[in-house]
Amino acid sequence: MYRWLRQVIVGPTLRSHGTDINVEYGAFFGTGERITLGSRSSIGINARIHGPCEIGDDVMMSPAVVIYALSHAFEDTSVPMIDQGFLPPRPVIIESDVWIGTRSIILPGVRIGQGSIVGAGAVVSRDVPPYSIVAGNPAKVVRSRRS
Repeated sequence: MYRWLRQVIVGPTLRSHGTDINVEYGAFFGTGERITLGSRSSIGINARIHGPCEIGDDVMMSPAVVIYALSHAFEDTSVPMIDQGFLPPRPVIIESDVWIGTRSIILPGVRIGQGSIVGAGAVVSRDVPPYSIVAGNPAKVVRSRRS
Protein backbone atom coordinates (compact mmCIF):
# COMPACT_ATOMS: atom_id res chain seq x y z
CA MET A 1 0.00 0.00 0.00
CA TYR A 2 2.71 2.48 0.94
CA ARG A 3 4.63 1.87 -2.29
CA TRP A 4 1.55 2.81 -4.32
CA LEU A 5 0.96 5.88 -2.15
CA ARG A 6 4.57 7.07 -2.57
CA GLN A 7 4.24 6.56 -6.35
CA VAL A 8 1.10 8.70 -6.45
CA ILE A 9 2.66 11.46 -4.33
CA VAL A 10 6.18 11.51 -5.78
CA GLY A 11 5.49 10.77 -9.45
CA PRO A 12 4.08 14.21 -10.30
CA THR A 13 7.06 15.96 -8.69
CA LEU A 14 9.55 14.33 -11.10
CA ARG A 15 10.33 15.86 -14.50
CA SER A 16 9.04 12.62 -15.99
CA HIS A 17 8.55 9.00 -15.01
CA GLY A 18 7.52 5.70 -16.47
CA THR A 19 5.06 3.16 -15.13
CA ASP A 20 5.35 1.08 -11.96
CA ILE A 21 8.03 3.26 -10.33
CA ASN A 22 9.08 2.87 -6.71
CA VAL A 23 10.43 5.63 -4.48
CA GLU A 24 11.33 4.30 -1.04
CA TYR A 25 10.90 6.20 2.21
CA GLY A 26 13.54 8.73 3.17
CA ALA A 27 14.60 9.37 -0.44
CA PHE A 28 15.56 13.00 -1.11
CA PHE A 29 15.74 14.59 -4.55
CA GLY A 30 14.76 18.21 -3.98
CA THR A 31 11.84 19.38 -6.08
CA GLY A 32 12.35 16.48 -8.51
CA GLU A 33 12.15 18.81 -11.51
CA ARG A 34 15.57 17.66 -12.77
CA ILE A 35 15.03 13.92 -12.23
CA THR A 36 13.62 11.40 -14.72
CA LEU A 37 12.79 7.87 -13.60
CA GLY A 38 12.12 5.08 -16.07
CA SER A 39 9.53 2.32 -15.90
CA ARG A 40 9.94 -0.34 -13.20
CA SER A 41 12.81 1.63 -11.64
CA SER A 42 13.30 2.52 -8.01
CA ILE A 43 14.97 5.13 -5.85
CA GLY A 44 16.23 3.38 -2.72
CA ILE A 45 15.68 3.99 0.97
CA ASN A 46 17.44 7.18 2.13
CA ALA A 47 18.87 7.86 -1.34
CA ARG A 48 20.07 11.39 -2.10
CA ILE A 49 19.89 12.65 -5.68
CA HIS A 50 21.10 16.13 -6.51
CA GLY A 51 20.23 16.36 -10.21
CA PRO A 52 20.00 16.66 -13.07
CA CYS A 53 19.79 12.88 -13.31
CA GLU A 54 18.25 10.53 -15.87
CA ILE A 55 17.46 7.03 -14.63
CA GLY A 56 16.48 4.44 -17.23
CA ASP A 57 14.09 1.50 -17.07
CA ASP A 58 14.48 -1.46 -14.70
CA VAL A 59 17.05 0.26 -12.47
CA MET A 60 17.47 -1.15 -8.95
CA MET A 61 18.86 1.32 -6.44
CA SER A 62 19.86 0.00 -3.01
CA PRO A 63 19.63 2.04 0.22
CA ALA A 64 21.68 5.18 0.88
CA VAL A 65 22.92 5.75 -2.69
CA VAL A 66 24.17 9.30 -3.32
CA ILE A 67 24.11 10.88 -6.78
CA TYR A 68 25.63 14.31 -7.35
CA ALA A 69 25.44 16.33 -10.57
CA LEU A 70 26.78 19.49 -8.88
CA SER A 71 30.21 20.41 -7.57
CA HIS A 72 31.81 23.42 -5.93
CA ALA A 73 34.16 25.73 -7.82
CA PHE A 74 37.67 25.76 -6.36
CA GLU A 75 40.07 26.96 -9.09
CA ASP A 76 40.84 30.45 -7.69
CA THR A 77 43.15 29.94 -4.70
CA SER A 78 42.93 33.64 -3.82
CA VAL A 79 39.22 33.28 -3.01
CA PRO A 80 37.87 30.94 -0.30
CA MET A 81 36.13 27.95 -1.87
CA ILE A 82 32.94 28.76 0.02
CA ASP A 83 32.75 32.06 -1.93
CA GLN A 84 33.34 30.54 -5.38
CA GLY A 85 29.89 29.02 -5.79
CA PHE A 86 29.05 26.02 -7.92
CA LEU A 87 30.22 24.76 -11.27
CA PRO A 88 27.52 24.25 -13.92
CA PRO A 89 25.69 20.95 -13.33
CA ARG A 90 26.98 17.87 -15.16
CA PRO A 91 24.05 15.46 -15.55
CA VAL A 92 24.32 11.88 -14.34
CA ILE A 93 22.88 9.27 -16.70
CA ILE A 94 22.00 5.79 -15.51
CA GLU A 95 21.01 3.61 -18.43
CA SER A 96 18.49 0.74 -18.21
CA ASP A 97 18.88 -2.55 -16.33
CA VAL A 98 21.42 -1.24 -13.79
CA TRP A 99 21.86 -2.34 -10.18
CA ILE A 100 23.43 0.22 -7.83
CA GLY A 101 24.71 -1.19 -4.53
CA THR A 102 24.21 0.23 -1.04
CA ARG A 103 26.02 3.45 -0.16
CA SER A 104 27.49 3.94 -3.61
CA ILE A 105 28.39 7.49 -4.61
CA ILE A 106 28.01 8.60 -8.22
CA LEU A 107 29.78 11.84 -9.08
CA PRO A 108 28.92 14.59 -11.62
CA GLY A 109 28.91 13.81 -15.33
CA VAL A 110 29.04 10.02 -14.98
CA ARG A 111 27.18 7.67 -17.35
CA ILE A 112 26.52 4.16 -16.09
CA GLY A 113 26.10 1.86 -19.07
CA GLN A 114 23.22 -0.52 -19.62
CA GLY A 115 23.25 -3.77 -17.70
CA SER A 116 25.98 -2.67 -15.29
CA ILE A 117 26.37 -3.36 -11.58
CA VAL A 118 27.88 -0.85 -9.14
CA GLY A 119 29.23 -2.62 -6.06
CA ALA A 120 28.27 -1.52 -2.58
CA GLY A 121 30.27 1.47 -1.36
CA ALA A 122 31.79 2.23 -4.76
CA VAL A 123 32.71 5.82 -5.64
CA VAL A 124 32.00 6.20 -9.34
CA SER A 125 33.96 9.08 -10.82
CA ARG A 126 34.20 7.88 -14.45
CA ASP A 127 31.81 6.41 -17.00
CA VAL A 128 30.97 2.73 -16.60
CA PRO A 129 30.91 0.68 -19.82
CA PRO A 130 27.77 -1.34 -20.55
CA TYR A 131 27.49 -4.74 -18.83
CA SER A 132 30.38 -4.02 -16.45
CA ILE A 133 30.71 -4.70 -12.76
CA VAL A 134 32.55 -1.91 -10.93
CA ALA A 135 33.71 -1.71 -7.33
CA GLY A 136 36.04 0.24 -5.07
CA ASN A 137 37.15 3.82 -4.47
CA PRO A 138 37.62 5.00 -7.12
CA ALA A 139 35.39 2.47 -8.85
CA LYS A 140 37.17 0.25 -11.34
CA VAL A 141 35.84 -2.43 -13.68
CA VAL A 142 36.34 -5.77 -11.95
CA ARG A 143 34.76 -7.83 -14.71
CA SER A 144 32.32 -7.83 -17.59
CA ARG A 145 28.93 -9.51 -17.30
CA ARG A 146 29.34 -10.73 -20.89
CA SER A 147 32.41 -12.92 -20.38
